[in-house]
Amino acid sequence: MFDKLTENDIKKMKEEIDYRKLVVRKKALEAVKEARAHGDLSENFEYHAAKKDKNQNESRIRYLERMIKTARVISDESREDEVGLYNTVDLYFEDDDEVETFKLVTTVRGNSMKGLISAESPLGSAIMGHKEGDRVYVKVDEKTGYYVVIKHLENTKDDGSDKLRSY
Repeated sequence: MFDKLTENDIKKMKEEIDYRKLVVRKKALEAVKEARAHGDLSENFEYHAAKKDKNQNESRIRYLERMIKTARVISDESREDEVGLYNTVDLYFEDDDEVETFKLVTTVRGNSMKGLISAESPLGSAIMGHKEGDRVYVKVDEKTGYYVVIKHLENTKDDGSDKLRSY
């Protein structure tokens, strides 16, 4: 995995793990126990659904623990005039003649449908460290790429309100 995560990302992941272990796990085990008491397990839909929920919770806990264990901790600090984590940027796409707004985030917070792009994505890594007015080449693969111009840069600090992406 080796995702690049900030201290705040790791803190949020640990909080989610604690919640899942102390609250969700307890409820899931009770649901399995209650459904098991309803009789024949081979045809007991409630039992199978409860087991599935319990297993999904345990899987999410293992996933988060593995991400924390393998993470590379990065700083969310950036210079005032350069694109960095949690900055909002307006990018002009030359090929499309359009301007779109994005917020640069870590991988676990990425959600392109909401304009949150990962700093590890081709677009995110290309604009990282550049300044307002810079024309940047975004390399998609060995043969393909496109240019964007950083039209506006807004330094926004991470308030932790972006949810971690769940799998």
